[in-house]
Amino acid sequence: MSTTTPQCPGPAQSDASQRSRLISRPVILVFASTLGMLSSFYLLVSVTPMYASSAGAGTAGAGLVTGALLAGTVVAELASPALMRRCGPRIALATGAVMLGVPSLLLLGHVGYGVLIAASVVRGFGFGLGTVVLGALTAVLVPADRRGEGVGLFGVADTVPGVVALPAGVWIAGHGGYPLVVTLAAVAALAPVAAAAWLPGRDGRRDAGTGPDAASPGEQAPGLLAGLRDAGRRRLALIFAASTVAAGIVVSFLPLAAGVSRNVAAVALLAQALTATAGQWWAGWFGDRHGHPRLLIPGLVVAAAGMTAMIWLSSPAAVIAGMCLFGAGFGFLQNSTFVLLIERGPLSAAGTASAIWSLAYDAGYGAGPIAFGLFAGVTGYPVGFALTGLLMLIAVPAARSARAARA
Repeated sequence: MSTTTPQCPGPAQSDASQRSRLISRPVILVFASTLGMLSSFYLLVSVTPMYASSAGAGTAGAGLVTGALLAGTVVAELASPALMRRCGPRIALATGAVMLGVPSLLLLGHVGYGVLIAASVVRGFGFGLGTVVLGALTAVLVPADRRGEGVGLFGVADTVPGVVALPAGVWIAGHGGYPLVVTLAAVAALAPVAAAAWLPGRDGRRDAGTGPDAASPGEQAPGLLAGLRDAGRRRLALIFAASTVAAGIVVSFLPLAAGVSRNVAAVALLAQALTATAGQWWAGWFGDRHGHPRLLIPGLVVAAAGMTAMIWLSSPAAVIAGMCLFGAGFGFLQNSTFVLLIERGPLSAAGTASAIWSLAYDAGYGAGPIAFGLFAGVTGYPVGFALTGLLMLIAVPAARSARAARA
Protein backbone atom coordinates (compact mmCIF):
# COMPACT_ATOMS: atom_id res chain seq x y z
CA MET A 1 0.00 0.00 0.00
CA SER A 2 1.43 3.32 -1.05
CA THR A 3 1.55 6.16 1.42
CA THR A 4 3.02 8.72 -0.95
CA THR A 5 1.11 11.59 -2.48
CA PRO A 6 0.71 11.07 -6.24
CA GLN A 7 2.28 13.84 -8.26
CA CYS A 8 0.90 15.54 -11.35
CA PRO A 9 2.16 13.74 -14.47
CA GLY A 10 5.01 15.31 -16.35
CA PRO A 11 5.33 15.73 -20.07
CA ALA A 12 6.76 12.26 -20.54
CA GLN A 13 3.75 10.71 -18.86
CA SER A 14 1.34 12.62 -21.06
CA ASP A 15 2.50 10.76 -24.16
CA ALA A 16 -0.36 8.55 -25.30
CA SER A 17 1.90 5.52 -25.74
CA GLN A 18 2.96 5.65 -22.11
CA ARG A 19 -0.42 6.32 -20.49
CA SER A 20 -1.92 3.68 -18.26
CA ARG A 21 -5.09 1.78 -19.01
CA LEU A 22 -8.04 3.72 -17.62
CA ILE A 23 -10.89 1.20 -17.71
CA SER A 24 -10.77 -2.08 -15.78
CA ARG A 25 -13.45 -4.42 -14.50
CA PRO A 26 -13.55 -2.87 -11.01
CA VAL A 27 -13.84 0.62 -12.53
CA ILE A 28 -16.77 -0.54 -14.67
CA LEU A 29 -18.40 -2.02 -11.56
CA VAL A 30 -17.96 1.27 -9.69
CA PHE A 31 -19.57 3.21 -12.52
CA ALA A 32 -22.42 0.68 -12.75
CA SER A 33 -22.94 0.93 -8.99
CA THR A 34 -23.00 4.71 -9.29
CA LEU A 35 -25.65 4.55 -12.00
CA GLY A 36 -27.72 2.19 -9.84
CA MET A 37 -27.56 4.19 -6.61
CA LEU A 38 -28.08 7.56 -8.28
CA SER A 39 -30.97 6.21 -10.35
CA SER A 40 -32.64 4.90 -7.20
CA PHE A 41 -32.16 8.25 -5.48
CA TYR A 42 -33.51 10.34 -8.34
CA LEU A 43 -36.42 8.01 -9.13
CA LEU A 44 -37.87 8.72 -5.69
CA VAL A 45 -36.55 12.18 -4.80
CA SER A 46 -39.69 13.83 -6.26
CA VAL A 47 -42.01 10.83 -5.93
CA THR A 48 -41.68 10.50 -2.13
CA PRO A 49 -42.97 14.04 -1.47
CA MET A 50 -45.82 13.32 -3.91
CA TYR A 51 -46.62 10.17 -1.92
CA ALA A 52 -46.57 12.09 1.37
CA SER A 53 -48.81 14.81 -0.03
CA SER A 54 -51.32 12.29 -1.40
CA ALA A 55 -51.38 10.66 2.05
CA GLY A 56 -52.52 13.95 3.59
CA ALA A 57 -49.21 15.34 4.82
CA GLY A 58 -49.67 18.63 2.96
CA THR A 59 -47.01 20.87 1.46
CA ALA A 60 -45.04 21.27 4.67
CA GLY A 61 -45.02 17.54 5.25
CA ALA A 62 -43.86 16.86 1.70
CA GLY A 63 -40.98 19.28 2.18
CA LEU A 64 -40.02 17.66 5.47
CA VAL A 65 -39.64 14.31 3.70
CA THR A 66 -36.98 15.79 1.41
CA GLY A 67 -35.34 17.55 4.34
CA ALA A 68 -35.13 14.26 6.24
CA LEU A 69 -33.53 12.60 3.21
CA LEU A 70 -30.84 15.28 2.98
CA ALA A 71 -30.26 15.27 6.74
CA GLY A 72 -29.51 11.56 6.58
CA THR A 73 -27.12 12.20 3.69
CA VAL A 74 -25.14 14.80 5.65
CA VAL A 75 -24.89 12.54 8.71
CA ALA A 76 -23.56 9.75 6.52
CA GLU A 77 -20.93 12.03 5.01
CA LEU A 78 -19.75 12.95 8.49
CA ALA A 79 -19.58 9.32 9.58
CA SER A 80 -18.34 7.68 6.36
CA PRO A 81 -14.55 7.95 6.92
CA ALA A 82 -14.84 6.21 10.29
CA LEU A 83 -17.19 3.55 8.88
CA MET A 84 -14.89 2.84 5.95
CA ARG A 85 -11.92 2.60 8.29
CA ARG A 86 -13.76 0.15 10.53
CA CYS A 87 -15.63 -1.97 7.97
CA GLY A 88 -13.73 -1.54 4.71
CA PRO A 89 -15.16 -0.13 1.47
CA ARG A 90 -16.93 -3.30 0.32
CA ILE A 91 -19.05 -3.68 3.44
CA ALA A 92 -19.64 0.08 3.65
CA LEU A 93 -20.85 0.21 0.04
CA ALA A 94 -23.12 -2.82 0.39
CA THR A 95 -24.55 -1.41 3.64
CA GLY A 96 -25.26 1.92 1.98
CA ALA A 97 -26.99 0.20 -0.93
CA VAL A 98 -29.23 -1.86 1.36
CA MET A 99 -30.12 1.19 3.46
CA LEU A 100 -31.04 3.11 0.32
CA GLY A 101 -33.07 0.37 -1.34
CA VAL A 102 -34.90 -1.65 1.30
CA PRO A 103 -36.67 1.21 3.17
CA SER A 104 -38.15 2.44 -0.11
CA LEU A 105 -40.23 -0.74 -0.22
CA LEU A 106 -42.32 0.71 2.61
CA LEU A 107 -44.03 2.84 -0.01
CA LEU A 108 -45.59 -0.33 -1.42
CA GLY A 109 -48.04 -0.21 1.49
CA HIS A 110 -49.84 2.46 3.46
CA VAL A 111 -47.52 3.71 6.20
CA GLY A 112 -47.79 6.51 8.70
CA TYR A 113 -46.08 9.83 8.18
CA GLY A 114 -43.57 9.17 10.97
CA VAL A 115 -42.49 5.91 9.35
CA LEU A 116 -42.07 7.71 6.03
CA ILE A 117 -39.82 10.32 7.65
CA ALA A 118 -37.74 7.63 9.35
CA ALA A 119 -37.42 5.73 6.07
CA SER A 120 -36.26 8.92 4.33
CA VAL A 121 -33.55 9.46 6.96
CA VAL A 122 -32.32 5.87 6.52
CA ARG A 123 -32.40 6.17 2.72
CA GLY A 124 -30.47 9.44 2.91
CA PHE A 125 -27.83 7.83 5.13
CA GLY A 126 -27.45 4.93 2.71
CA PHE A 127 -27.16 7.29 -0.23
CA GLY A 128 -24.58 9.50 1.46
CA LEU A 129 -22.48 6.55 2.57
CA GLY A 130 -22.61 4.90 -0.84
CA THR A 131 -21.66 7.99 -2.82
CA VAL A 132 -18.68 8.77 -0.57
CA VAL A 133 -17.41 5.19 -0.93
CA LEU A 134 -17.88 5.20 -4.71
CA GLY A 135 -16.03 8.49 -5.06
CA ALA A 136 -13.14 7.14 -3.00
CA LEU A 137 -13.05 3.89 -4.98
CA THR A 138 -12.89 5.82 -8.24
CA ALA A 139 -9.80 7.66 -7.01
CA VAL A 140 -8.20 4.39 -5.91
CA LEU A 141 -8.97 2.26 -8.94
CA VAL A 142 -7.99 4.57 -11.80
CA PRO A 143 -4.25 5.01 -12.49
CA ALA A 144 -2.64 8.09 -10.97
CA ASP A 145 -1.61 9.58 -14.32
CA ARG A 146 -5.25 9.45 -15.53
CA ARG A 147 -7.07 10.19 -12.30
CA GLY A 148 -8.63 13.37 -13.66
CA GLU A 149 -10.09 11.51 -16.64
CA GLY A 150 -11.40 8.79 -14.35
CA VAL A 151 -13.07 11.35 -12.11
CA GLY A 152 -14.53 12.99 -15.22
CA LEU A 153 -16.09 9.70 -16.33
CA PHE A 154 -17.38 9.21 -12.79
CA GLY A 155 -19.02 12.63 -13.16
CA VAL A 156 -20.79 11.43 -16.29
CA ALA A 157 -22.12 8.38 -14.45
CA ASP A 158 -23.14 10.73 -11.63
CA THR A 159 -25.03 13.13 -13.94
CA VAL A 160 -26.95 10.80 -16.26
CA PRO A 161 -29.38 9.55 -13.57
CA GLY A 162 -30.31 13.13 -12.65
CA VAL A 163 -31.12 13.92 -16.28
CA VAL A 164 -33.02 10.66 -16.96
CA ALA A 165 -34.30 9.16 -13.69
CA LEU A 166 -35.62 12.37 -12.09
CA PRO A 167 -38.31 13.08 -14.71
CA ALA A 168 -38.80 9.34 -15.31
CA GLY A 169 -39.76 8.75 -11.67
CA VAL A 170 -42.52 11.35 -11.82
CA TRP A 171 -43.75 10.01 -15.16
CA ILE A 172 -43.77 6.37 -14.02
CA ALA A 173 -45.59 7.25 -10.80
CA GLY A 174 -48.28 9.07 -12.79
CA HIS A 175 -48.75 6.36 -15.41
CA GLY A 176 -47.78 3.13 -13.68
CA GLY A 177 -48.42 3.97 -10.04
CA TYR A 178 -46.21 4.19 -6.96
CA PRO A 179 -45.58 0.41 -6.62
CA LEU A 180 -43.82 0.24 -10.01
CA VAL A 181 -41.45 3.18 -9.46
CA VAL A 182 -40.73 2.05 -5.90
CA THR A 183 -39.82 -1.46 -7.08
CA LEU A 184 -37.53 -0.08 -9.80
CA ALA A 185 -35.83 2.20 -7.28
CA ALA A 186 -35.26 -0.66 -4.83
CA VAL A 187 -33.77 -2.94 -7.49
CA ALA A 188 -31.49 -0.18 -8.84
CA ALA A 189 -30.23 0.64 -5.34
CA LEU A 190 -29.13 -2.94 -4.71
CA ALA A 191 -26.82 -3.09 -7.76
CA PRO A 192 -23.70 -2.31 -5.65
CA VAL A 193 -24.39 -5.33 -3.43
CA ALA A 194 -23.62 -7.64 -6.35
CA ALA A 195 -20.58 -5.58 -7.35
CA ALA A 196 -19.07 -5.28 -3.87
CA ALA A 197 -17.38 -8.68 -3.89
CA TRP A 198 -15.18 -7.63 -6.82
CA LEU A 199 -14.11 -4.30 -5.38
CA PRO A 200 -11.07 -3.59 -3.15
CA GLY A 201 -11.16 -4.80 0.42
CA ARG A 202 -9.17 -3.59 3.40
CA ASP A 203 -5.91 -4.89 1.95
CA GLY A 204 -6.43 -3.41 -1.52
CA ARG A 205 -6.77 -6.81 -3.23
CA ARG A 206 -9.02 -7.20 -6.26
CA ASP A 207 -7.91 -3.82 -7.57
CA ALA A 208 -7.29 -5.26 -11.06
CA GLY A 209 -3.70 -4.11 -11.23
CA THR A 210 -4.22 -0.38 -11.05
CA GLY A 211 -0.58 0.29 -10.30
CA PRO A 212 1.69 0.81 -7.35
CA ASP A 213 -0.55 3.36 -5.71
CA ALA A 214 -3.55 1.03 -5.66
CA ALA A 215 -4.84 0.88 -2.12
CA SER A 216 -7.96 0.40 -0.14
CA PRO A 217 -9.74 3.64 0.77
CA GLY A 218 -10.46 4.06 4.45
CA GLU A 219 -7.72 1.94 6.02
CA GLN A 220 -5.45 3.95 8.36
CA ALA A 221 -7.14 7.12 7.08
CA PRO A 222 -7.58 10.26 9.16
CA GLY A 223 -11.05 11.08 10.38
CA LEU A 224 -13.08 13.89 8.91
CA LEU A 225 -12.12 16.45 11.56
CA ALA A 226 -8.46 15.50 11.30
CA GLY A 227 -8.67 15.89 7.54
CA LEU A 228 -10.17 19.35 7.86
CA ARG A 229 -7.27 20.49 10.05
CA ASP A 230 -5.18 20.56 6.89
CA ALA A 231 -5.25 24.13 5.51
CA GLY A 232 -4.94 22.92 1.92
CA ARG A 233 -8.05 20.76 2.20
CA ARG A 234 -9.99 23.63 3.77
CA ARG A 235 -9.03 25.92 0.90
CA LEU A 236 -10.16 23.41 -1.69
CA ALA A 237 -13.45 22.84 0.16
CA LEU A 238 -14.03 26.61 0.26
CA ILE A 239 -13.33 26.98 -3.46
CA PHE A 240 -15.76 24.20 -4.34
CA ALA A 241 -18.43 25.40 -1.90
CA ALA A 242 -18.33 28.85 -3.55
CA SER A 243 -19.55 27.22 -6.76
CA THR A 244 -22.08 24.88 -5.16
CA VAL A 245 -23.73 27.87 -3.46
CA ALA A 246 -24.48 29.25 -6.93
CA ALA A 247 -25.55 25.80 -8.21
CA GLY A 248 -28.15 25.49 -5.45
CA ILE A 249 -29.42 28.99 -6.19
CA VAL A 250 -29.99 28.51 -9.91
CA VAL A 251 -31.73 25.16 -9.48
CA SER A 252 -34.03 26.55 -6.79
CA PHE A 253 -34.79 30.03 -8.13
CA LEU A 254 -34.31 30.18 -11.90
CA PRO A 255 -37.72 28.57 -12.55
CA LEU A 256 -39.29 31.15 -10.19
CA ALA A 257 -37.63 34.25 -11.65
CA ALA A 258 -40.00 36.75 -13.22
CA GLY A 259 -39.42 37.15 -16.94
CA VAL A 260 -38.12 33.60 -17.39
CA SER A 261 -40.63 31.19 -18.91
CA ARG A 262 -40.75 27.61 -17.69
CA ASN A 263 -39.55 26.39 -21.07
CA VAL A 264 -36.53 28.70 -21.01
CA ALA A 265 -35.75 27.72 -17.42
CA ALA A 266 -35.96 24.02 -18.30
CA VAL A 267 -33.66 24.41 -21.31
CA ALA A 268 -31.21 26.53 -19.31
CA LEU A 269 -31.02 24.03 -16.45
CA LEU A 270 -30.54 21.15 -18.90
CA ALA A 271 -27.78 23.14 -20.62
CA GLN A 272 -26.14 23.75 -17.24
CA ALA A 273 -26.21 20.02 -16.41
CA LEU A 274 -24.79 19.00 -19.79
CA THR A 275 -22.03 21.62 -19.87
CA ALA A 276 -21.06 20.77 -16.28
CA THR A 277 -20.68 17.13 -17.30
CA ALA A 278 -18.63 18.07 -20.36
CA GLY A 279 -16.59 20.46 -18.22
CA GLN A 280 -15.81 17.72 -15.72
CA TRP A 281 -14.53 15.39 -18.41
CA TRP A 282 -12.46 18.05 -20.19
CA ALA A 283 -11.02 19.31 -16.90
CA GLY A 284 -9.88 15.79 -16.09
CA TRP A 285 -8.23 15.39 -19.49
CA PHE A 286 -6.53 18.79 -19.26
CA GLY A 287 -5.54 18.45 -15.61
CA ASP A 288 -3.86 15.08 -16.09
CA ARG A 289 -1.62 16.63 -18.75
CA HIS A 290 -1.05 20.17 -17.50
CA GLY A 291 -1.88 20.16 -13.79
CA HIS A 292 -5.23 20.37 -12.01
CA PRO A 293 -4.44 23.54 -10.01
CA ARG A 294 -4.39 25.52 -13.27
CA LEU A 295 -8.18 25.13 -13.56
CA LEU A 296 -9.17 26.54 -10.17
CA ILE A 297 -9.10 30.26 -11.03
CA PRO A 298 -10.48 29.79 -14.59
CA GLY A 299 -13.28 27.66 -13.16
CA LEU A 300 -14.26 30.38 -10.70
CA VAL A 301 -14.03 33.14 -13.31
CA VAL A 302 -16.03 31.28 -15.98
CA ALA A 303 -18.72 30.23 -13.50
CA ALA A 304 -18.94 33.77 -12.10
CA ALA A 305 -19.24 35.20 -15.62
CA GLY A 306 -22.15 32.84 -16.28
CA MET A 307 -23.95 33.94 -13.13
CA THR A 308 -23.30 37.61 -13.88
CA ALA A 309 -24.86 37.21 -17.33
CA MET A 310 -28.12 36.40 -15.59
CA ILE A 311 -28.64 40.11 -14.97
CA TRP A 312 -30.32 40.03 -18.41
CA LEU A 313 -33.08 37.64 -17.33
CA SER A 314 -35.46 39.05 -19.90
CA SER A 315 -33.26 37.64 -22.69
CA PRO A 316 -33.64 33.87 -23.22
CA ALA A 317 -30.32 33.81 -25.10
CA ALA A 318 -28.50 35.46 -22.17
CA VAL A 319 -30.06 33.06 -19.67
CA ILE A 320 -29.13 29.95 -21.66
CA ALA A 321 -25.64 31.24 -22.49
CA GLY A 322 -25.10 32.20 -18.86
CA MET A 323 -26.07 28.73 -17.69
CA CYS A 324 -23.72 27.17 -20.26
CA LEU A 325 -20.85 29.26 -18.91
CA PHE A 326 -21.74 28.55 -15.31
CA GLY A 327 -22.04 24.83 -16.02
CA ALA A 328 -18.63 24.70 -17.69
CA GLY A 329 -16.91 26.53 -14.81
CA PHE A 330 -18.75 24.39 -12.27
CA GLY A 331 -17.57 21.26 -14.06
CA PHE A 332 -13.95 22.49 -14.00
CA LEU A 333 -14.19 22.99 -10.23
CA GLN A 334 -15.96 19.68 -9.56
CA ASN A 335 -13.15 17.73 -11.17
CA SER A 336 -10.12 19.77 -10.11
CA THR A 337 -11.09 20.17 -6.44
CA PHE A 338 -11.88 16.46 -6.07
CA VAL A 339 -8.61 15.32 -7.64
CA LEU A 340 -6.58 17.82 -5.60
CA LEU A 341 -8.29 16.73 -2.39
CA ILE A 342 -7.35 13.13 -3.19
CA GLU A 343 -3.77 14.14 -3.88
CA ARG A 344 -3.43 15.98 -0.56
CA GLY A 345 -2.62 12.67 1.12
CA PRO A 346 -2.11 8.94 0.63
CA LEU A 347 -4.77 6.92 -1.18
CA SER A 348 -5.71 5.31 2.13
CA ALA A 349 -7.25 8.73 2.94
CA ALA A 350 -9.41 8.79 -0.21
CA GLY A 351 -12.56 8.19 1.86
CA THR A 352 -11.85 11.26 3.97
CA ALA A 353 -11.18 13.38 0.88
CA SER A 354 -14.39 12.17 -0.75
CA ALA A 355 -16.37 12.98 2.40
CA ILE A 356 -14.92 16.52 2.59
CA TRP A 357 -15.80 17.12 -1.07
CA SER A 358 -19.35 15.81 -0.58
CA LEU A 359 -19.86 17.97 2.50
CA ALA A 360 -18.68 21.05 0.60
CA TYR A 361 -21.15 20.17 -2.14
CA ASP A 362 -24.15 19.71 0.15
CA ALA A 363 -23.32 22.60 2.48
CA GLY A 364 -23.09 25.09 -0.37
CA TYR A 365 -26.04 23.61 -2.23
CA GLY A 366 -28.24 23.94 0.84
CA ALA A 367 -26.98 27.26 2.20
CA GLY A 368 -27.10 29.11 -1.13
CA PRO A 369 -30.88 29.06 -1.62
CA ILE A 370 -31.46 30.04 2.01
CA ALA A 371 -29.25 33.14 1.74
CA PHE A 372 -30.50 34.04 -1.74
CA GLY A 373 -34.11 33.85 -0.58
CA LEU A 374 -33.34 36.48 2.07
CA PHE A 375 -31.63 39.11 -0.08
CA ALA A 376 -33.27 38.53 -3.49
CA GLY A 377 -36.49 40.00 -2.13
CA VAL A 378 -34.60 43.28 -1.70
CA THR A 379 -32.31 43.24 -4.75
CA GLY A 380 -34.56 41.40 -7.20
CA TYR A 381 -33.62 38.25 -9.12
CA PRO A 382 -31.38 39.75 -11.85
CA VAL A 383 -29.21 41.69 -9.40
CA GLY A 384 -29.26 38.76 -6.98
CA PHE A 385 -27.92 36.35 -9.61
CA ALA A 386 -25.23 38.85 -10.68
CA LEU A 387 -24.15 39.45 -7.07
CA THR A 388 -23.91 35.71 -6.56
CA GLY A 389 -21.44 35.55 -9.45
CA LEU A 390 -19.36 38.39 -8.05
CA LEU A 391 -19.33 36.84 -4.58
CA MET A 392 -17.91 33.64 -6.04
CA LEU A 393 -14.74 35.57 -6.84
CA ILE A 394 -14.06 35.87 -3.10
CA ALA A 395 -12.60 32.37 -3.42
CA VAL A 396 -9.99 33.47 -6.00
CA PRO A 397 -7.29 34.20 -3.35
CA ALA A 398 -7.80 30.70 -1.95
CA ALA A 399 -7.45 29.28 -5.46
CA ARG A 400 -4.26 31.29 -5.97
CA SER A 401 -2.87 29.95 -2.71
CA ALA A 402 -3.78 26.38 -3.65
CA ARG A 403 -2.02 26.76 -6.99
CA ALA A 404 1.05 28.31 -5.38
CA ALA A 405 1.21 25.53 -2.80
CA ARG A 406 1.18 22.87 -5.55
CA ALA A 407 3.81 24.76 -7.52
